[in-house]
Amino acid sequence: MASRQPAPTPVVVLDGGLSTALEQQGADLGGDLWTARLLVDDPQRIAAAHRAYFLAGAQVATTASYQASVEGLVAAGCSEAEARRLITRSVTLAQEVRDEFADTGSRRLVAASVGPYGAFLADGSEYRGNYGVPRTRLRDFHRRRLDLLASAQPDLIAVETIPDVVEAEVLVELLDELDVPAWFSYSVRGTTTGAGQPLDAAYAALAGSRSIVFAGVNCSAQHDVLGAIQAAVAATGRPAVAYPNRGGGWEGPARQWVHGDPIDLDLVESWVAAGAHCVGGCCGTGPADIAVLATRVAQLAQPARPIE
Repeated sequence: MASRQPAPTPVVVLDGGLSTALEQQGADLGGDLWTARLLVDDPQRIAAAHRAYFLAGAQVATTASYQASVEGLVAAGCSEAEARRLITRSVTLAQEVRDEFADTGSRRLVAASVGPYGAFLADGSEYRGNYGVPRTRLRDFHRRRLDLLASAQPDLIAVETIPDVVEAEVLVELLDELDVPAWFSYSVRGTTTGAGQPLDAAYAALAGSRSIVFAGVNCSAQHDVLGAIQAAVAATGRPAVAYPNRGGGWEGPARQWVHGDPIDLDLVESWVAAGAHCVGGCCGTGPADIAVLATRVAQLAQPARPIE
């Protein structure tokens, strides 16, 4: 696809980290299922997190399916039938909260989250890629969950935190077979994916997709976002999606996020100017952060005042 700059469009405010909102409620997210465990134990906490983000100004709720898979839920003690029900329930739960806001005059969407294979492994490889498994394994794993999520009719699929091109190529094929609109975001480190591939090659793997409507970056350092947006727009010709982590870092042994500074709002303007159509936050970003971001995005949409 030829490189082109997307036409200016209103910026969509995404939600923040679902895990962050849940932890702020006091939820215990220990264990391999992470946020998906609450689909089993306490789904109303998930609903409350979606509601908090909508009230903060988010226009998109991202479902609690990032870590959810049939295999993972069965390993945690669910039957296969129950595992399948819980995955689709992640979508309908968000839809029910979205529908509470139907009379507000502002359209809100539900994005069904699809995390990388490494999230199922729960060993940190979701940030490294290179799982040492064949493409057929990746295809079978992702196909089951994608089919279930698509059957619940979300507004779009959110393929997120993908660390390497091999997994991306498998997911692009599956998305086009399903023919469901999707955004696709890599986790990046500087000018490469988490697995070390150059970003221009990584985004080129998305360029021919019929289903991907936004391409970009998430779960990455804020200062790596602009380069990723530029690479994504140049390679795909599509508007970008960007939702980096709050400042700080993930401590693997402790399985917790150590918080730092919030998203630098001055960076957001440069992301939008470079082609970002959807902006939000990932790990460490809560509803209060999204409220501040939504205010800045609204300011960006205002025409410049004349100099008096």
